[in-house]
Amino acid sequence: MGSVDPVFFFELSGESKDMPKAEAERCIMAECYRYNIIGNGPGYLLASFPESCLNSIADRLALTHSIGRYLGTYDPENTAQLSNAQLPEGTFAIKAKRFEGMMKDTDSQKTIRDIGNILSKKNDVDLRNPDVVVKMQMCDKIHLYVEERVIDPNIMEKRKVGERPFFSPISLHPKYARALINLTGAKKGDTILDPFCGTGGIVIEAAEMGMKAIASDFDEEMVLGCRENMDFYGLALHDHEVIDIKDIPNRFSEINAVVTDPPYGRSTKTGGEDVTYIHECAMRSIPKVLISGGKAGIILPYEMRRSTMELDSVFKQHVHGTLSRFYHVLKKPNH
Repeated sequence: MGSVDPVFFFELSGESKDMPKAEAERCIMAECYRYNIIGNGPGYLLASFPESCLNSIADRLALTHSIGRYLGTYDPENTAQLSNAQLPEGTFAIKAKRFEGMMKDTDSQKTIRDIGNILSKKNDVDLRNPDVVVKMQMCDKIHLYVEERVIDPNIMEKRKVGERPFFSPISLHPKYARALINLTGAKKGDTILDPFCGTGGIVIEAAEMGMKAIASDFDEEMVLGCRENMDFYGLALHDHEVIDIKDIPNRFSEINAVVTDPPYGRSTKTGGEDVTYIHECAMRSIPKVLISGGKAGIILPYEMRRSTMELDSVFKQHVHGTLSRFYHVLKKPNH
């Protein structure tokens, strides 16, 4: 019999409801040759996979706070269930977090003391410099896990629009650009095209994840600026072109995933063309450049009702006021 894969707990961000869970699942699927999605709940996902996949998954994620070895789910009234929990060698400390204010009637400090008393029978406590951090997530139940990877949000903050030498105020935050790529299930080495590249936010993230990034736009200034930004971060563009969205099938083919945030705001440059018309042209052109079974990740300010591709999933993100973004994942049918 082969060894049993460990179970990992993903502490998800609370934004956009289902999108963090879907992103985590698709990163696991893209990076692991063997996996099992065990379950999920408010603010978390449980999955088993070979430990060798952990770092490659964590390096991609944008909407997860931390990942660690799962210790189990516990009832605060029956912490004796913890008696079989095994921590790695060394000292430990427990850090608790309520997901969106859940389990208000549970005394977190008392629960930490109770759990700490049980775990300290095998490991010593060190609140200042512990060897092991045990995270206690309070949501639908109390979940414990040994924290192994923390996703550093500051890394992506360094690539946000205001930090780039060439920028436009209308630009997707790197966190959401990366999440959109991940939602397509793209793998390292895949070819990713953004046909509305703008200042390059999406292709920057694609290249950072080891994918072959291709940028195009009808506006030459944007393509030149995108190249400047890629050079600034020491990243390579696999290909680029100044080209209208209608014409991309004449220039590109065999693309694994198209990932894009098309123009839709009032101040967006469209070359005088109607935004609705641009979106219609995009939906006709995009499947023509994709491989059979290829995916497209497209953000629009409305939920798409019909498409030239199969709708895989859609995620709503409230921005402000009446503005919401809809993250669509579409699939070109297999021939």
